[in-house]
Amino acid sequence: MQLLVSPASPFVRKVRVLIREAKLMDTVEEIDVSTTPMNSAPDVVAANPIGKIPALIRADGPGIYDSRVITRFLDDLAGTDLYPQSRIWEILTLEATADGIMDAAVSMTYEARLRPQEKQSSEWIEAQWAKAARGIAAVNSRWMSHLTGPLNIGQIAMACALSYVDLRHDDRGWRNGNEALANWHADFAARDSMVATKPA
Repeated sequence: MQLLVSPASPFVRKVRVLIREAKLMDTVEEIDVSTTPMNSAPDVVAANPIGKIPALIRADGPGIYDSRVITRFLDDLAGTDLYPQSRIWEILTLEATADGIMDAAVSMTYEARLRPQEKQSSEWIEAQWAKAARGIAAVNSRWMSHLTGPLNIGQIAMACALSYVDLRHDDRGWRNGNEALANWHADFAARDSMVATKPA
């Protein structure tokens, strides 16, 4: 199988971390692609008609896409139980919260990088940050217990979301007032899988 990737994407990183945690490095080949929301690469479109990454190309079936679909597929393939049934709704909600933070933070990046300066909307950027900040605060106040215990996809997704905020929006100071989550992230970011997938 081949995974189409761009290393800076937090959605891609979530899948790449899972691959390492599930010991699937010999099963999934990672293929770097150069693609943008304004000009999707042809190989990405061939795998995902929406033109987004990550996309997983399989030899025995059509490509699958959306990071949550790919992580569920690879978890099932490896039998790693990163979606434990005993807490499935909590884990899925935590993953969705992390993905929402990623989506808002990526939208901020796109607004600043892809739109001409005279067309950029500071109101849009601040609205996106408000979404990310609310998600971060909610996890810090309500979800910390779900970030402990055996490894699960919620932990991986949240670590990738926070690391992307560090990468692109470090000046926002997300750690202020979220000390429990900040301490958890510092520990999780030291995992081998996180270190190996850190964007250069």
